[in-house]
Amino acid sequence: MLNRTLTIEVARVTEAAAIEAAKWRGRGDERGAHMAAVAVMHEALDKLDIAGEVVVGEGEKVAADHLWLGERLGAGGMEVDIATAPLEGVTLTAKDLSDALSVCAVAERGTLMRAPRCYMDKIAIGGDYPEGLVDLDLPPAENLKRLAEAKGVPVSEITVCILDRPRHMRLIDEVREAGAAIRLITDGDIAGIIHVTDPDETGIDIYMGSGGAPEGVLAAAALACIGGQMQTRLVVRSREDAKAIAEAGIEDPQHKFTLSDMVRGDVIFAATGVTDGSMLRGVRVRRGYVSTHSVAMRAKTGTVRWSRARRRIDEAGNLLNGVV
Repeated sequence: MLNRTLTIEVARVTEAAAIEAAKWRGRGDERGAHMAAVAVMHEALDKLDIAGEVVVGEGEKVAADHLWLGERLGAGGMEVDIATAPLEGVTLTAKDLSDALSVCAVAERGTLMRAPRCYMDKIAIGGDYPEGLVDLDLPPAENLKRLAEAKGVPVSEITVCILDRPRHMRLIDEVREAGAAIRLITDGDIAGIIHVTDPDETGIDIYMGSGGAPEGVLAAAALACIGGQMQTRLVVRSREDAKAIAEAGIEDPQHKFTLSDMVRGDVIFAATGVTDGSMLRGVRVRRGYVSTHSVAMRAKTGTVRWSRARRRIDEAGNLLNGVV
């Protein structure tokens, strides 16, 4: 059974990975930043008192050194699923742009969707709305109309977050024709979705568009903690996609997944800012210490904890007393 202590420990895992990734900000080395964050998150997770299995991670064992699908981590304890994005926004980090995050979710064993590595169509909103308010199969204009009515505002006061990709040109046109504003993001699919959990702070009311399926599961973990809504459908673009979907045990590639399909029990979600963003400040390095800004959530209690931590570092910028 998940507990409060584990919620804090998962946040410390993302803190450690974010601190390591922050060393690579603005250096133009996406791979270096990514691999550094992966190695630290792997080490930190392996020290937790859990018996975990990676269900969202860096891909198959043959293609990843750490956090590969099926890898067992932890010092022993409760059986859990682990979903990771050690560095969400590698390009953002390499260019020192906003909203790069380190993200991790831990759930009761067998309750997180094992998403194939393919694209996924997504629509997501935050909490406190009637169930089924928006629907993936409705036109964007209708979803925006429904959301605006639920908020008691005109559509012109709704802001949609969309990844800035050529595949979204038609969606962007339809949203603008409906009268809503758009926040285009260059990267950071997870960050884009979790921004809907706090629209008063981020200014984002709804997320639309396609992105990675594994990232969709991590975003769903955050939404499950605050009572949000999300619908998704896998995108089959090739034989390789179809094979990956079948190997994930998904019989109907056209199935419309709801939040409860992707997260079926208690889950802990944590994220720490690597670079400054709408929700989280990035890592700050000062002489002798480093500070972080994180959010940790738990579905069972509906608790959302915002935290600022200061941790001691040595002259080389490494954390004292280990990564956790």
